[in-house]
Amino acid sequence: MMADFIAWVMVLAIAAYACGGGTDYGAGFWDLMAGGAERGKRPRWLIDHAMAPVWEVNNVWLIFVFIVMWTGFPTMFQAVFEAMWLPLALAAVGLVLRGAGFALRKPSRRLAQRRIYGAAFAISSLLTPFFLGAVLGGIAAGQVAVGTTASADAWSNPTSVLTGLLTIAATAFLGAVFLCADARRFGTEDLVGYFRLRALLAFAAIVVLALIALPVTHDDARHVWEGLTGGLGLLMVVLAAVCGLATVLLLVRGSYGWTRYTSVASVALTVGAWGFAQRPYLLPTSLTVAEAAGAPHTLRWLAIVTGIAIVLVGPALVLLYRLDTQGELEPLTDADTLAARAPGDQL
Repeated sequence: MMADFIAWVMVLAIAAYACGGGTDYGAGFWDLMAGGAERGKRPRWLIDHAMAPVWEVNNVWLIFVFIVMWTGFPTMFQAVFEAMWLPLALAAVGLVLRGAGFALRKPSRRLAQRRIYGAAFAISSLLTPFFLGAVLGGIAAGQVAVGTTASADAWSNPTSVLTGLLTIAATAFLGAVFLCADARRFGTEDLVGYFRLRALLAFAAIVVLALIALPVTHDDARHVWEGLTGGLGLLMVVLAAVCGLATVLLLVRGSYGWTRYTSVASVALTVGAWGFAQRPYLLPTSLTVAEAAGAPHTLRWLAIVTGIAIVLVGPALVLLYRLDTQGELEPLTDADTLAARAPGDQL
């Protein structure tokens, strides 16, 4: 029971990162798609102002996932990192470049520098979620087992590629939905329609990719497919679809008050469905939760530390997100960062 509890804590942390970090990745995706310097000036301005107060905190969830994995399930941790070291390394490089690009773009004085940093931020926002999704797809497809050596097949199989593309589409959907509400909050009504259209397009992409994934996972990841088409996994999938459709309906009606909650619920429920579909395996169909679990006293201490972290850190994170969505947190201005155009710069 302790191992099952820790496993579900890990799934919940993955869901939190998929929603929090996914929203930031989605903003970076739309930064990449915004166009040239003049055409993309206003969307990028909104993205900078919307992300600035909270973008660093979302990576806490990813760190938490890795800590729980290597402490509670060391056998799984070793197997995953041995078989998937390349995509995970590329995702880590993307995380570093993405953070550096976003942090350095605003205070940079020259246009050429802002373009370089902006490109690093935007491209990494596309590649990092793809590689993380590809790793999860490879695990779901049973490409990872204890003793599996690293190979391209582990993360470039059809399920991995589709999961990576679905991850990008989901982050784009979350990012656009949140930016709709941010555009309304900042009083930029023209950008409300701009990001509403992109949210609807991202949802359409999710639907298309999900339909393509059905026959692919049936052949490539049979255990997970059966879990997603029956029992609690199917229930979670249906609820995720309902929340996604509710988000679309609210966007079409121009009611943005609840769109953040319904879009987050849709993604979180999808991650939960994946957790139910893999039961009782951490690595389908070779390593169960019980087989991968660490020593009993380690799990007990991990549960205690996790509980303390939830009590101490959880309320602070909830308050931070709440203050941000209410517009109580504001990013630094150009004057604060001493950002200014150098002579000869053009916008």
